[in-house]
Amino acid sequence: MARSRSPRIDKTPFEAEILDLTHDGRGVARRAATPGESGKAVFVSGALPGERVMAEQTAKNRHFDEARTVEVLQASPDRVAPRCAHFGTCGGCVLQHLDEDKQIHAKQRVLMENLERIGHVAPATVLAPLVDASWGYRRKGRFSVRRVDKKDKTLVGFREQDPRFVADLSECHTVIPEIGGRIAALAALVDGLHARADIPQIEFIAGDATDAFSGIALVFRHLKPLDDADRAALIAFGQAHGFAIFLQPGGVDSVHPLWPEAPALAFRLPQWDVELAFRPLDFIQVNAGLNQKMIARTFELLDPQPQDRVLDLFCGLGNFTLPMARLVGEVVGVEGDAGLVARARENAQRNGLANARFHAADLTEDQRGTGWMRQGFDKLLLDPPRSGAIEVLKQLPLKQFNRIVYVSCHPGSLARDAGFLVNEQGYELKAAGVMDMFPHTAHVESIALFERKR
Repeated sequence: MARSRSPRIDKTPFEAEILDLTHDGRGVARRAATPGESGKAVFVSGALPGERVMAEQTAKNRHFDEARTVEVLQASPDRVAPRCAHFGTCGGCVLQHLDEDKQIHAKQRVLMENLERIGHVAPATVLAPLVDASWGYRRKGRFSVRRVDKKDKTLVGFREQDPRFVADLSECHTVIPEIGGRIAALAALVDGLHARADIPQIEFIAGDATDAFSGIALVFRHLKPLDDADRAALIAFGQAHGFAIFLQPGGVDSVHPLWPEAPALAFRLPQWDVELAFRPLDFIQVNAGLNQKMIARTFELLDPQPQDRVLDLFCGLGNFTLPMARLVGEVVGVEGDAGLVARARENAQRNGLANARFHAADLTEDQRGTGWMRQGFDKLLLDPPRSGAIEVLKQLPLKQFNRIVYVSCHPGSLARDAGFLVNEQGYELKAAGVMDMFPHTAHVESIALFERKR
């Protein structure tokens, strides 16, 4: 049997007029096959609506092609100079060339289009976008690591726009400065290790600093045991920069501290007098400032009252649950990761919150026989993963909830679930809007308020 060949890519630059922006931050053009035809869609990285650019094809598909901008012939008034020298190569962020105010409005448009197209709903009120610091905000992430013998160096960074490759970064302006300004030092550290070819990734996470500790931890994934010299080098790096160093020789459960012996990681939510301790691979919201604003907006929409019983699904460490406990009679958090649930319970105890209870449950599976599902509640808070919450929404006795707040990291799944709540369950979509958790990326975080029709 003959092998199928990949479509031939024509590298000849072509002129393109950019008509729109895709949901992943690329310009949309039409490349006519013959005069008078509308032509095939081309998604052009580095291009903005209203621009004319010279582009070069990078991929060919049946229904659309992909290309990159090689020259801007007529720039959009919304174009700005990217702050990062690695923009255009690194896949960490794709919108640095678009004015920040226009970025968030583009995301708002993505949300509204998804609600209309997928959910067939529209909010009664469009909330003003929620924003915070747009640089140096990312306190959690994962760098890929690759030793490249041809370059005689080790690369540490995010994946390139072509995800087969690791971006050769010297710095990153979206990552917290303590890490983003030390990427070159990290690369030099790994390059000097005997195990440099056996370290595929480094994860970073940051809580709040204390007098004794920066609050920042690095987790080095290693495929083979480290010798004494490598361990000593990692400890020296941690001591020099004030970072806790963790090792991960296997799965998530294998993570353990190398230095210091027992580093304490935690972040505070001062408005609610809550502190959340976490482990270095736990999920925390990447943008600390935006997270606090998001919690405040969530509570503003949910309107928790002292007599309320609130159900918080996909609760994680208790990012919403624990501050909510300061405001209501009782709050019940449910999360699929048993480790996160255990730490949420510990966090409730350390904050003296006896009215916050937690359960471990896979919310994609049938939970109708569980005790927490049969309890009565007044209000519902949802913060699901990208796949959304449709499975658990179909199980819940929804009539008990007079108000639902849905925090979403994917506008498509929110729109689908909004359609279910509004068109099948008798709720009204009272308000919706975006929150810029990941500035300069195409990621859309949003929030929506549903109320039961009276």
